[in-house]
Formats: sequence, C-alpha cells, structure tokens
Amino acid sequence: MVKLAAKCILAGDSTVGKTTLAQIFRSDGAQFQKNYTLTTGVDLVVKTVPVPDTGDSVELFIFDSAGKEPFSEMLDKLWESPNVLCLVYDVTNEQSFQNCSKWLEKARAQSPGVSLPGVLVGNKTDLASRRAVESAQARAWALGQGLECFETSVKEMENYEAPFHCLAKQFHRLYREKVEVFQALV
Repeated sequence: MVKLAAKCILAGDSTVGKTTLAQIFRSDGAQFQKNYTLTTGVDLVVKTVPVPDTGDSVELFIFDSAGKEPFSEMLDKLWESPNVLCLVYDVTNEQSFQNCSKWLEKARAQSPGVSLPGVLVGNKTDLASRRAVESAQARAWALGQGLECFETSVKEMENYEAPFHCLAKQFHRLYREKVEVFQALV
C-alpha cells in the first residue's frame, strides 16, 4: 500500500467555478458556496484519493489559483513543478474555454520537457439553456492536448469527483511506470 503526494494546479479564468469545485470535492459534496468570493493568489485544498484496484492512494495538493491577470505573476512561483493539471472553463462562456489554451501553456511552461497529465473540466452544465461550448468541441480540443475531458455541475453536485479521481489515476500510472523503469535497471 503506497500513499503518493501530487501537486495539482487548478487553472482557468475567474468565475468559472474553480474554488467551488475544489471546496465541494474536499467536503465530499457537503459544502456548496452560495456567496462567491474572488480568490486572490492561491488557496490550497488537500484531499486523499484512493486509486481503484490498487490499495494505493494519492494525496492531491490542489493549488486553486486566481483567474485574474493581476495575480498571474505570482503564479509562476507557486506553480513550480506541478504533477497534474485541472483546467476549468464555464460551458456558458466561450471566452473562458478559449483561454484554456493560455492557461495550459502557462502550466506546461513550469515543467518543460516533462509530460503534464491533466483534465479539462467544463463546469456549470446546469445552465443548459445558456450553453456556449458544445461537449464535442471541448472533447476534441482536450484530446488534441492529451487531456481527459469532463463536464460538471458543481451547483447540482454532478460529476465533481470524476476529474480528481482521473488525476489521481494518471499520477499513479506515471509513478508505477517510473518504478518499473527503476526496477528494470536494478
């Protein structure tokens, strides 16, 4: 039984639901913030995620980053050497989806030459009548970037755990691959 620790960057524009996603995940769905407060800088959320069929677990250190440009300079230091990435956009806001390219580039720049596993999360699916980004469009972009794709409604508590469970599995898989390479050398 192995317990691993992974640094997870939670990135995306402001008001897409990053903080609420992290908070509701940490509280197992018990805490939905009705009053929104802008994240300034970075909040840290920590939660242990069991990896199915292994007995192992991954402790995710989720760095919930401010989505406003004035805070982006301080992100460079806080984002150093991430292990996994969770990109979030608002399905009712085309620009927040377009900006995922910028956030992905910024995150990958923190680990040049290293594969950064990650997920793309479209939040606010409960606002179906206002949808501006189609699921297929997001899936195609995510696939092209080597990311898994999920849609959630944090407000309705739908699918909010899946992206983090996927990240834990991705990180665990990388760990197992490194162990196998090391064992082959011995």
